[in-house]
Amino acid sequence: MLRDSSSHRRTSHTGTTPGRTTPTRTTRRAAAVALVGVSALIAAAVQSGAATAAPEKAPSAAGKVIPGAESVKLTPAQRAELIRTADASKAATAEELGLGAEEKLVVRDVLKDGNGTVHTRYERTYDGLPVLGGDLVVKSTKADATAAVVKATRAAVKPATTTAKLPAAKAETQALAAAKAEDAKSPDVTKAPRKVIWAADGTPTLAYETVVGGFQHDGTPQELHVITDAATGEKLYEWEAIETGTGNTVYSGTVNLTTTQSGSAFNLTDGARGNHKTYNLNRGTSGTGTLFSGADDVWGNGTPSNLESAAADAHYGAALTWDYYKNVHGRSGIRGDGVGAYSRVHYGNNYVNAFWSDSCFCMTYGDGSGNANPLTSIDVAAHEMTHGLTSNTAGLNYSGESGGLNEATSDIFGSTVEFYAANSSDVGDYLIGEEININGDGTPLRYMDRPSRDGSSKDSWYSGLGSIDVHYSSGPANHFFYLLSEGSGAKTVNGVSYDSPTADGLPVTGIGRDKAEKIWFRALTTKFTSTTNYAAARTGTLAATGELYGTTSAEYKAVQDAWAGVAVGTRSGGGGGGGTSFENTADVSIPDNGAAVTSSVTVSGRTGNAPSNLQVAVDITHTYIGDLQVQLVAPDGTAYTLKGYGTGGSSDNINTTYTVNASSEVANGVWQLRVQDNAAQDSGRINGWKLTFP
Repeated sequence: MLRDSSSHRRTSHTGTTPGRTTPTRTTRRAAAVALVGVSALIAAAVQSGAATAAPEKAPSAAGKVIPGAESVKLTPAQRAELIRTADASKAATAEELGLGAEEKLVVRDVLKDGNGTVHTRYERTYDGLPVLGGDLVVKSTKADATAAVVKATRAAVKPATTTAKLPAAKAETQALAAAKAEDAKSPDVTKAPRKVIWAADGTPTLAYETVVGGFQHDGTPQELHVITDAATGEKLYEWEAIETGTGNTVYSGTVNLTTTQSGSAFNLTDGARGNHKTYNLNRGTSGTGTLFSGADDVWGNGTPSNLESAAADAHYGAALTWDYYKNVHGRSGIRGDGVGAYSRVHYGNNYVNAFWSDSCFCMTYGDGSGNANPLTSIDVAAHEMTHGLTSNTAGLNYSGESGGLNEATSDIFGSTVEFYAANSSDVGDYLIGEEININGDGTPLRYMDRPSRDGSSKDSWYSGLGSIDVHYSSGPANHFFYLLSEGSGAKTVNGVSYDSPTADGLPVTGIGRDKAEKIWFRALTTKFTSTTNYAAARTGTLAATGELYGTTSAEYKAVQDAWAGVAVGTRSGGGGGGGTSFENTADVSIPDNGAAVTSSVTVSGRTGNAPSNLQVAVDITHTYIGDLQVQLVAPDGTAYTLKGYGTGGSSDNINTTYTVNASSEVANGVWQLRVQDNAAQDSGRINGWKLTFP
């Protein structure tokens, strides 16, 4: 049956017609910064740990979202108008925020709540140069007063110079060397070194950003960004912008696809969803490929040998993901502008992966081992499109802890879209890649209830988490989302059995997936920045929960407990995890750029060795935590680094709980927290710390 230029072809799922809420137009004006209510919680929450805020009254109907707290569904035209309004007042906003004369704001995204609150995301420039890691989110009330600001960096953007000492050619050479060190194939510089201000970690510094193309070792296209100090030639950072995912060939049965008729032929163009198109690369590795078209409006036969089958899966998954974000979260397309990305299937030969690329604004899928298992399932499509969403909102750097959060976000929404689809051929679950059998034994690629079951992912946060592959450092965030949704312990959901433990051995009560997904989406789009790490993710999700449900709500407490369940922060009752605790609350001053100081606790009454999940709750006030090295020293003198010097970014204070495998240490004896400030111009103190034996 034809309707205008579209038809519903019997091979994919039909989305529901989304409702539309028309928001009132607001005009921002410069106003005094007034940190109020829950907003104060996130004003400086870049890399901090436990969050605190003045209690806010919970909604009258327990478990319900506070009226007006959720973001409204903006049409592309309404969003564009809000962006124009923000753009017109960006100079006044920069002045209001106290930015320097050389700093300018660039509007990137805007969301609006039902109560009139507007969340505007900005990039920043300095003397015309992009400031990488300078992004920020401004929250303004209905009265146009700035209520809160979340910054990727707290450091003032005042580089010593904007004149490079290092020739650009040196940065180019270094970037190519970095690619070769990763066994890249045919690496070449696709974007010549450009001058930037690197502010994502430490003191803002003049640097070069070079982009290297070619292919990664497994055949995935490469877009390696390398940051080089423009004065010393030191490599400051690198990340891969092609964000890879995992997936499976899911046979979703006979479903409806929205297609377009052109003359006597039909093609895979979804006019109802931003003109999303699905192309056939036919084993190629570049270009767009050929748009799928045919004389009939039937696509594929459900077998991998028919090239249209994978196209139908990809087209279907993209439609479901579009509908999910629009109907559940009010976002029209990845960028919020109503424009659809496109899909490419049959990439390469025996390519066992799928990936998102900002440069083409597209999802690309391989056909798997033997070209027999296209990676075109519902959760893969959602995973890849979510990389695009993250890129256009929080912009989480695809490296370190922020990279793990980036991957986890794609897994989280890959899972929620699968639940949203309600497809009996592929029921919703908290498993990633459960159908593909890459392991050869029928097991999934990742498990959200207990990530370590895949043999590589981590269940809980620890101080070295940021140094491992982002697909494995995603584990604690995936685990957090599962705990928040379903709770700990053994249970069965949609016929799938789960058994989720916690880092502190205490139970977590879930609040339901519907609430958990709203909290994560709001945190991603209004609280997270490019440098958000796990501690800051906790702070951001608590802020989002406080806005939606109130800071005295059961939901707020559940978020605290779920994070404690993965060793990030403390429980809602203020505890570090139950069990037996030993604490020292005496203040110890930390000398500026001086010798290390210690605070001691004496453990007694234990038998045998310390546990493998010893909890170390640390409360430190300091004006620049990147300068600090924090260690736990066992009775025999063995030092366990909780936070290394140069890590943690430029935020203030450390208030978090670390998990240490101390199973080789005798439990009884004097344990010390050792802290050293390694650079000048900052001050701080140890407020207290606590050891907890679960």
